[in-house]
Amino acid sequence: MATLPFPRHDWALFLDFDGTLVDLEDDPTQALVEPELRRAVAAARTFLGGALALVSGRPVSQVDKRFAPDHHAVAGIHGLERRSAQGVLRHATPNPALLRAATRLRDSFAHEPRIHIEDKTVALAIHYRRVRDAAGAIRKVVESVALDLAPDYRILAGSDVVELLPVHANKGNAVREFMEEPPFSGRVPVYVGDDITDLDGFEAARALGGFGIAVGPRVVADHWLEDTAAVRAWLQAACA
Repeated sequence: MATLPFPRHDWALFLDFDGTLVDLEDDPTQALVEPELRRAVAAARTFLGGALALVSGRPVSQVDKRFAPDHHAVAGIHGLERRSAQGVLRHATPNPALLRAATRLRDSFAHEPRIHIEDKTVALAIHYRRVRDAAGAIRKVVESVALDLAPDYRILAGSDVVELLPVHANKGNAVREFMEEPPFSGRVPVYVGDDITDLDGFEAARALGGFGIAVGPRVVADHWLEDTAAVRAWLQAACA
């Protein structure tokens, strides 16, 4: 694996959130952005002339809340929501069938309060970090519910989470959309992520002449950073 380069002014930088900028939490609502990280991301955005976007499985509103008062370009719910660098926000269209699926999942897991069902209106995430030994059983329930959503939805597994997503939703599409707009267009795309859900982002960056940076041990990319602390230090060293 080649030596990790420092950011250059001609990059377009795409940063995953959970597991990349902040540590994974048993309860995802507890993930917080410390002032030091907020300053590092803001400095990187300035260094890159605004060509920095946050790409997350979370809704845009949740990302905004954690980075407030800063408002970055951001793709939420794996690109189903997206705000451009110019501030134009695309909302996702709710699906009534998903509401029924959410009800079924809550009924199925009512006996286990440690399973957290995150309803994103257009996607569902079932977090089981506190009951990892039940992963197989949880997956079977989700697969059963997904049958009623076929062929419009797919199952996407991540780190102690399984999601029901529209088939066209992936972080690679979000990267491609950003790269068609200023200030991203014409730059070298670099995607930083830690999980299976980020593989599409790596692939899109490579296809557009850039590369991926994996964080931690779960996935492999062109370059590697050990953990969230290493990501923060890398940003601070390069963009201070």
